[in-house]
Amino acid sequence: MINDYTHHTPWWIIVLISISLGIGTMIGWKRIVVTIGEKIGKRHMTYAEGASAELIASSTIGLASGFGLPVSTTHVLSSGVAGAMVASKGIKNLQAGTIKNIALAWILTLPVTSQDVYLIGSKSLLPFFK
Repeated sequence: MINDYTHHTPWWIIVLISISLGIGTMIGWKRIVVTIGEKIGKRHMTYAEGASAELIASSTIGLASGFGLPVSTTHVLSSGVAGAMVASKGIKNLQAGTIKNIALAWILTLPVTSQDVYLIGSKSLLPFFK
């Protein structure tokens, strides 16, 4: 299924994406950790909530990997954290503004980065491949 498409990905694309992800994580790790760990809910998580969010996230990621499906670990974990917060104190325990910002970032990430890659590639890299 999906392996038919991923086995044909050029090595330089995999390297470029890996470097980009590494740089992005080095730059924004603290903001991501604070948002997921402290700003999704209206209160700090308990150890049990954190453990259940991690268990659900790791199970979901493992299951998706077993089927060869690509998933975002950050998306899965933040959904697990939100689910744990809702399960313990109800939906009113979530900060609506943070959830809205996360959802908006999820929706806009692919089109915005695709546009950026196209613009950068068409202006700077395309002449090298002609």
